[in-house]
Amino acid sequence: MSLVSGKMSISLVVSLLIAAALGWFLFEQLDGQNRAPARGKRPVKAVPVEVGSVQRGPMKLERTFSGALEARAQFVVAPKVSGRIERIYVNFADTVKRGQVVAELDNDEYVQAVAQARANLEVAQANVAGAKSALAIATRELERTRRLRERGIASESQFDTTRANQLDKKSQLEVTKALVSRAESALKTANIRLGYTKVTAGWGDASEQRIVAERYVDEGETVSANAPLLRIVEIDPVIAVVFVTERDYALLSTHQLAVLSTDAFPGRQFEGRIERIAPIFREATRQARVELTVANRELLLKPGMFIRATVVLDRIEDAAHVPEQALTVRDGKSGVFVVNADGRSVAWRKVKTGIRDAGRVQVSGEGVSGRVVILGQHLLKDGSAIIIAGEAAAVPASSASGELR
Repeated sequence: MSLVSGKMSISLVVSLLIAAALGWFLFEQLDGQNRAPARGKRPVKAVPVEVGSVQRGPMKLERTFSGALEARAQFVVAPKVSGRIERIYVNFADTVKRGQVVAELDNDEYVQAVAQARANLEVAQANVAGAKSALAIATRELERTRRLRERGIASESQFDTTRANQLDKKSQLEVTKALVSRAESALKTANIRLGYTKVTAGWGDASEQRIVAERYVDEGETVSANAPLLRIVEIDPVIAVVFVTERDYALLSTHQLAVLSTDAFPGRQFEGRIERIAPIFREATRQARVELTVANRELLLKPGMFIRATVVLDRIEDAAHVPEQALTVRDGKSGVFVVNADGRSVAWRKVKTGIRDAGRVQVSGEGVSGRVVILGQHLLKDGSAIIIAGEAAAVPASSASGELR
């Protein structure tokens, strides 16, 4: 703790010395303007400044976006038939397996419907047996009448009557067979509706387990068909949703990595990956939706949590960079004051800026190397004399000033 306090004290003292030196310089400049110059000569004062170094190394452009977590997939469990709820086997926060029975409805009515459909099927099958017997009798009668007609005993009209009766019995058999098919279909329907009294949780993807997020009803309640019972979600992986502006949109791409943090687990980071980028912007906010997939094997992250996602948008492995305070605008152009080799004057160098990272900015331009001025540059111009803070004591007084003809 004492070491930190000492560093802060030294920094404060240096800042005060620089401020005092700047004040003294301004006073001397104003005072010199009020006095007539001797023999056409005027002393040039060196400007006290603070400097920083031009460094080379990797730089990255990061953006941190705020957003919230959402379930990767979710659906509402609802019965396909109406009835009174007898049992609910799960509650919110419970784990559910695919195809598991989560609730049961009172099935007495549906059991009775199955029994009635089965009885109707038996009646239809009995009718088929009777129709087959009647057809067999009619067929024998037709054959006997044909033989009698051939012997001249039966008339042609008797034969036609017998043949019409046989055809009628055949059509009645087909009708009874169709009634059997209808009864079988009704029985299957009744069994299916009976099966619907057992409500299952089913989904289509490869995950075998999900979690109950909400429970809407209790045992004993009467519900209608498609009334919601439970909401089941998948949270491994979980989806992080953020919204980005046009400035950052063009720098994003799918599969980019991101680091996520949340207030629920301070100091802990989670890795995510951009999965989807919306092709449109919302008109109200002029922002686009971006979805990130986040592994959640420990199930620590929950839908609805607030998150911050940091994405590396660009990276340069070898870049020249200076402290951001060194940037100065002259005649509408950005540049820096580079300390000359003698350490007593500066040269103005125009630069092009790039990535900004941790208080430093990437620069490119001719002659940008060594040290640059980071404090006091508002009093400088190309070629100005300077005194560097911390080195002023080592510079002779005669070398800190000169004459301007």
